[in-house]
Amino acid sequence: MKFEIIHKSKKSRARVGKIHTPHGTIDTPSFVAVGTNGTLKALSNQMVEEIGLQLMFCNTYHLLLQPGIEVVREAGGLHSFINRKQPLITDSGGFQVFSLAYGSVQNELKSRGQKKGDGCLLKISEEGALFRSYRDGAKILLTPESSIQAQKDLGADIIIPLDELPPYHIEHDELKKSLARTHRWEKRSLDAHLKNPNNQAIYGVIHGGIDPELRKLSCETLTDLPFDGYAIGGSVGKNRDELRELVSFTRPLLPDEKPNHLLGIGDLPSIEELVPLGIDTFDSSYPTRAARHGFLLTHDGGIKISSTKHAKTFSPIEKECSCPTCEHYSLAYLHHLFKARETTALTLASIHNLHYMVSLMDHYRTQILQDQI
Repeated sequence: MKFEIIHKSKKSRARVGKIHTPHGTIDTPSFVAVGTNGTLKALSNQMVEEIGLQLMFCNTYHLLLQPGIEVVREAGGLHSFINRKQPLITDSGGFQVFSLAYGSVQNELKSRGQKKGDGCLLKISEEGALFRSYRDGAKILLTPESSIQAQKDLGADIIIPLDELPPYHIEHDELKKSLARTHRWEKRSLDAHLKNPNNQAIYGVIHGGIDPELRKLSCETLTDLPFDGYAIGGSVGKNRDELRELVSFTRPLLPDEKPNHLLGIGDLPSIEELVPLGIDTFDSSYPTRAARHGFLLTHDGGIKISSTKHAKTFSPIEKECSCPTCEHYSLAYLHHLFKARETTALTLASIHNLHYMVSLMDHYRTQILQDQI
């Protein structure tokens, strides 16, 4: 991987760059859509490429459990398996493992009516994280080395080391212990990666919660190691003000010559605030999740397609939009599809929202080049 800086804004820390990977170039700043199981929900990978999404985020944890890393490896790697020619980034699986104890995955399991223990974090040790598969109850030990090997087999262009993700509300001493273990895990992950780089890049993940001193320590510790780029991870605040403050503090501590990524943040207000701070890539399921809930993104604000006022609106979502949905269908038709609970509605809405994000980031790049941001 090679990172090329094209332009630095004279108005802010924003910059335009290019991340060159074996599967193509990523123009930055860029939005990275989340394709948990090797696909964006309701969209084919062919359509995703036609829309122009340059980097897609896939989930090691879910792919590990289904269809299994061996299946993907035998298929020739994740690019071949899902038929995607452009770059991919995979996470370590750590977020989902720790969510089994602290958050989203645990809530997902409850909503499915599964019993406690069907999918849970059993033990955290220096070796790694022992958890129980929510699919068949099997015990799986995820270590820094096994996570890296899984991502090697998947063949992603950018990989993420195993890290521990404590919740927002955690005692300071426990946060310090967690950070120290995360740093040891990331060093082990890097060592495993360097034994067989395989034309893949690896990002170090900066942790420390919302504690400035711990964030500074994490930056100092990890930037001394030869990671190809850096991601800002862990708890990044309970509101947008804390997020902005954390990124404002952390971003200048990262090397300018390497790309950076903000993990799990990609809503419109956050991107608008953080692009001027010098963030290169953002990942989120926000636009496609919003689409599935009937919320369409436009330059004049969001549209709730289920509103009765759209029942006879025979114009596209946005007249200037060149996405396939706006080129062929009206708001009235989309309103009808959502009301009729047709799955086609989810696809057409997702196409528009993803296209909107790709176009928005292109607009930001143009503004940075003109020193307007």
